[in-house]
Amino acid sequence: MKHTITFMAILLIISLQSMAQHSPNDNAYPRIAGYMGILHPLQTWASDGTNTGNFGATYTIGFPTGINILKSDKIGFSFEFVPTIRSENGVSKVNNFLFHPGVMFRFKHGVTLVTRAAFETSGRYGVTPVLNKVVKKNKHSNYFVAIPLPVRFGNDKPTSYTLGFQFGVGF
Repeated sequence: MKHTITFMAILLIISLQSMAQHSPNDNAYPRIAGYMGILHPLQTWASDGTNTGNFGATYTIGFPTGINILKSDKIGFSFEFVPTIRSENGVSKVNNFLFHPGVMFRFKHGVTLVTRAAFETSGRYGVTPVLNKVVKKNKHSNYFVAIPLPVRFGNDKPTSYTLGFQFGVGF
């Protein structure tokens, strides 16, 4: 965990240095940008049943934080880290940490498709296609909403499919 925090700090420093050199309206590439958000899983489907996410006895929330390396206005690469907190029976704890690298395909009107690989400390792995839309763009930041669709395998559990909702700020 110590190495992960060190790696994240180095990426943050690189991102901040890049932001100081380039304004969001600067079209120079490659460009580095960062973001933070909140993720709510809504529903999970698997052969052993359906989980209605945060509408039952438990509450789960994720905090995606990432660095995007934009090669052009059409494509980029993203490193995302997502600690997940779960609350159940009055007890809350970090129950998972996700490393989520992926390729970004950027389209017109602030729409991006991100195709992510997924590696979880819970022992699960898989893929997560994410559809992302910028809903408000400011001079030095933007606000976005996203629909992640995680597919997970492994750890002696059935394949699962989840629908989530994410919102956040990019800078």
